[in-house]
Amino acid sequence: MSLPRFFVAGPLALAVYDLPEAQAHYLSRVLRLTVGAAVQLFDGSGQEYRGRLSSVTKKAVQVDLLERFDGLAESSLHIHLGQGLSRGERMDWAIQKATELGVAEITPLFTERCEVRLNDERAQKRLEHWQQIAISACEQCGRSKVPVVHAPQQLKDWQARVQADLKLVLHPLAQPLSQHNAPSTLAFLIGPEGGLTEAEVAQAGQYDFQPARLGPRVLRTETAPVVALSVAQQLWGDF
Repeated sequence: MSLPRFFVAGPLALAVYDLPEAQAHYLSRVLRLTVGAAVQLFDGSGQEYRGRLSSVTKKAVQVDLLERFDGLAESSLHIHLGQGLSRGERMDWAIQKATELGVAEITPLFTERCEVRLNDERAQKRLEHWQQIAISACEQCGRSKVPVVHAPQQLKDWQARVQADLKLVLHPLAQPLSQHNAPSTLAFLIGPEGGLTEAEVAQAGQYDFQPARLGPRVLRTETAPVVALSVAQQLWGDF
């Protein structure tokens, strides 16, 4: 049986560690763990820590970290996902599954057909929410490093800044993904609900994005990153 495993901001060391309030509450009030229970923590550095609860109260939990070891290796393929902003659970799903599939960076994008509008305050709250989704996905899937979720950007700004050996934009009439040469770094551009406009696809080409397709069917915005990342990891990554 796997140990309860949690991300903490750290940095961690082999010492007694006071758990943050949220994790302390979950361990003591939800899982109802007691002194002596084994747990595993990670701080995003790539290292993992095993320890045992040394103190448990209603408001605080201490862990005595006893063992440090290398965590799960990251994919050799560094993927930056540019995901058109979609509403509610669709965006959450895309970020969760992209994290499980080994993405290194995610940037939510404002596009012409984007129906999401965010002021500065809402954008910050959504960013914190998306980062927590990525953290939770790492806790579940075993990743020792948490992908970076960048603040939402305008599509053109992201296209101009993102760097990768291979840049791809999904398009139903393009050549299959498998016909591209193997990269070590990859940028994927995926549209929102309603997809990218032809003008946006053409604009992507001006920034060295090449069109690629996943198959004969048009995928939903939250399905496309799951399929695209799975195929890319199978072709060039760690699947």
